[in-house]
Amino acid sequence: MNKNLQEGIALATELNDILSKKTVNCDVVIGTPYIHLASVCAIVDSSKLGVAAENCADHVSGAYTGEISAEMVKSTGAQYVILGHSERRAYYGETSAMLKTKTELALANGLTPIFCIGEVLEEREAGKQFEVVEAQIKESLFDFSAEDFSKIVLAYEPVWAIGTGKTASSEQAQEIHAFIRSVLVAKYGQEIAENCSILYGGSCKASNAKELFANVDVDGGLIGGAALNAEDFMGIVDAF
Repeated sequence: MNKNLQEGIALATELNDILSKKTVNCDVVIGTPYIHLASVCAIVDSSKLGVAAENCADHVSGAYTGEISAEMVKSTGAQYVILGHSERRAYYGETSAMLKTKTELALANGLTPIFCIGEVLEEREAGKQFEVVEAQIKESLFDFSAEDFSKIVLAYEPVWAIGTGKTASSEQAQEIHAFIRSVLVAKYGQEIAENCSILYGGSCKASNAKELFANVDVDGGLIGGAALNAEDFMGIVDAF
């Protein structure tokens, strides 16, 4: 929940201008508040800069005041939606069942879900991180066909590293990303698992991005605070 509409449009315009002049080695997507979506989608080159909503509802339509449906998100021109972010799980009680429904609705409306998983500090300290992320994946995503699952991007967030200044070490990131991929191999096979993008989210910034992205199973980043400034964000894109 950052930047008013005018500030959001200014940041998107700046990023679009930078990307129009360079070739990058990754897909670049910005996740904006709902009120920015239509305006931002109208001004960016979607071949250079994708746009994501930060959430969508677990209902198609109806008497759910204040909610935004997957169809509404799609109608703005957005191509992606972030689902299951740790803040949504922690502050708004989003459950695995709700997130399964949200993912179904996102896919039905042609959106690419960026599906977040990850453990809190207590779970990490108890050595339960593998158990937690496996359950989050299985409970929300393992009823999808291989074809549908192949349209989903995963984002691993060590919740204890978000906004705390703590970062999972490069080795910790690789360890759990490799584990996540092994869970996918067991369910969907090698090809789908290897083609699934697994992003790292948790205090990733220009200074540590290169080391994190060098890991074979870290396919990109889900960036928070470091994406609020175009120069800082492009430092992470360039690290890729």
